[in-house]
Amino acid sequence: MRSPWSRILLAVSLLLAAWVAYPAARDLVVRPEASRAERGRDLAIANGCFACHGAEGRGGVANPGSRRETIPGFTGSTLMMYVHDEDEIRQYIRDGRPDRLAEDAEYRAEMAAQAVRMPAYRGWLSEQEIDLVVAYVRVVSGMIEPDAEPARRGLEVAVRLGCFGCHGALGMGGRDNPGSLKGYVPGFMGADFRDLVRSEVELREWISKGRIGRLEGNPIARWFTRRQVLQMPAYETHLTPEDLDALVALLGWIQSGGPDTGRLALGE
Repeated sequence: MRSPWSRILLAVSLLLAAWVAYPAARDLVVRPEASRAERGRDLAIANGCFACHGAEGRGGVANPGSRRETIPGFTGSTLMMYVHDEDEIRQYIRDGRPDRLAEDAEYRAEMAAQAVRMPAYRGWLSEQEIDLVVAYVRVVSGMIEPDAEPARRGLEVAVRLGCFGCHGALGMGGRDNPGSLKGYVPGFMGADFRDLVRSEVELREWISKGRIGRLEGNPIARWFTRRQVLQMPAYETHLTPEDLDALVALLGWIQSGGPDTGRLALGE
């Protein structure tokens, strides 16, 4: 007959085993989703891109001998100083420079003078993987926006409210969220969004209240939404009706594939 202490030890061991196994079991059952941009970010991490271009590609890493003394980031107007179109981003990744500068003597002298040079990933990354990294660069560049109102205004509202801090650049997703069902904050792209938001009415409820009645009425769903560390804020007192309409239009544009197909405004 087992002693009380042995039963307690067994129970503790089972609890520890369950705790260790939970993430793998959860991933097997609920199948975490990764957008193209997020998969590109993972490739950028795995291939050392942020070692030079800074965290998330924001730039700022020193490069003695270069014109600007730092390695450029992927964000803001910096990108348009170096590339004329989206295909030149691929050329930089593939060969370390755009094709138009391959035989440019001034450019080659400039590269020779600086301490850090862009590596060529030809042979390391497939064309499909390069496309994923480009998808990431696109969404973090800040240079893609909807062509029409009110979605364009919705982008301004989302930036003002900090939506992309949790949901990722342009809603690419992927931010960790301990205690949540899938372990991360869902993005605005793909099946995760469609599972959580069944209608425009629910979307408006999510934004306004931070929760929706359908999930709050489900004990299992409610257990996860209440215990997760990052909670969806309620924005109803911070939005005008027009702001809410604009956000709904923006998320419709994102769900329709806008970040993947929208024009990258590089001024070419």
